[in-house]
Amino acid sequence: MKLVEQELGPHHISGDIGCHLFACLPPFNIGATTMGYGLGPASSSAFNVKADKRPISVIGDGGFWHNGLSSSVANAVFNRHDGVIMVVDNFYSAATGGQDLMSSRAITRRRSTNNTIVDAVRGVGVRWVRRLDRTYDVGRMRDTLREALTTKEQGPKVIVASSECMLNKQRRVKPLFQKAVRDSKRMVRERFGVDEDVCTGDHACIRLSGCPSLSVKETDDPLKDDPVAAIDNNCVGCGNCGEVSEAAVLCPSFYRADIIHNPTRFDRFVFRLRRAVIEFLQRLREARRIAFAD
Repeated sequence: MKLVEQELGPHHISGDIGCHLFACLPPFNIGATTMGYGLGPASSSAFNVKADKRPISVIGDGGFWHNGLSSSVANAVFNRHDGVIMVVDNFYSAATGGQDLMSSRAITRRRSTNNTIVDAVRGVGVRWVRRLDRTYDVGRMRDTLREALTTKEQGPKVIVASSECMLNKQRRVKPLFQKAVRDSKRMVRERFGVDEDVCTGDHACIRLSGCPSLSVKETDDPLKDDPVAAIDNNCVGCGNCGEVSEAAVLCPSFYRADIIHNPTRFDRFVFRLRRAVIEFLQRLREARRIAFAD
């Protein structure tokens, strides 16, 4: 949304109850109004007038199934509301504790899940619908939102942004990962970091990401006045920081590292080979570096 805002200017954004509501605070400052659970798009109906810019509303999947399908989406169809509705589909009712929903991807014996939000909104008459199954693809999210705001098609435009809640995913995956490591299975965990030598310290990545694992640290480089970006051990490996940097054309300082548990002989061989090449290049660079006499 911030990237599109740079291109098209600010739009009125109606929030809803949920994690995304924190985006109204710095560093994003996205969001102007909120009414109640499932009423984000309903509140933006006040802006159902002819205007140069379309209003945007955000609603979570919990609020959507609570009452948003009828009071927000169906109401927008009925009144031919020419706005954009973004449904944050993270597979759980995260705002109330992570309970399963009708659209949850989990298979349960007691309840009916895997009922898609796309089918529901089309069922009440929405014609323009886009679903993205990987919201960490920042470039594609930006392009889809831009399309919704600039298309000539009238009526509500619904974007279903589907990605599992990262906190719930960690609660689900981490015990399975740890058990596999204890059972001596080869497991790979992704981590992201920032190359201090490349980072310029402009902190644009932090302003556009807002990730709690992304912070700053002081550097010993005398040529850099500002602290550089840094990623701490709370990183869950979602890759959003690198995706933001690429979409915003910021800098190439982000890197991904694969941490291998219970490595095979081939893994150890590749590690030794890579280390030898890197050390050779480092010695070569050190030999070519210009030295100034005291």
